[in-house]
Amino acid sequence: SHMAKTYPFNALLARMKYITRWSLMHNSRPESLSEHTADTALIAHMLCRIARQYTGTGADIRPDTVATAALYHDAPEILTGDMPTPVKYKNDALRTAYKAVEAESARAMAGLLPPEISAETELYLTGAVLSDSERKLLKAADRLSALIKCIEECQSGNREFEAARRQQEAALHEMQCPEAEYFMEHMLPCYTQNLDELTRGRF
Repeated sequence: SHMAKTYPFNALLARMKYITRWSLMHNSRPESLSEHTADTALIAHMLCRIARQYTGTGADIRPDTVATAALYHDAPEILTGDMPTPVKYKNDALRTAYKAVEAESARAMAGLLPPEISAETELYLTGAVLSDSERKLLKAADRLSALIKCIEECQSGNREFEAARRQQEAALHEMQCPEAEYFMEHMLPCYTQNLDELTRGRF
């Protein structure tokens, strides 16, 4: 019987749920790459709409494209594993090497698809599908997801994440991204509220 040619790309994507982030730290609740990816995509989509509506920087921002790129943005980690940030950014040599590993991983992943689909998919995996302003919003969303994780860990009494929380906050302000500032002012405070506080008198 003739076996159809198979393409393992999507089956590999489904394994993002087995990759754990923050691997060097004690976590009150482990965070999978899948969770981080979904959170980042939702935040990125929101930042794009804030850009179009409130900050006046987003006339040509494409929320759906950015959200989709966000869904793919960490997929190359399926092949590389989660590399702890201190290692990634230790020095220029390591940073450059890591970028090359990421690019190679994206190319390898895209190669697991039919050629007609492969090239476009690689643009999502690398973020090359995005403009510079869109890429900045995705980066901000990625950092906001990390900051929210730090806030949640601190809330549950885990002191491990105190320094990381300060670092993420500082990195976000340094980006000078008005959309991220809007999110931090109007949306971030709600992450420390319980369900009753979030919904009381609103529904």
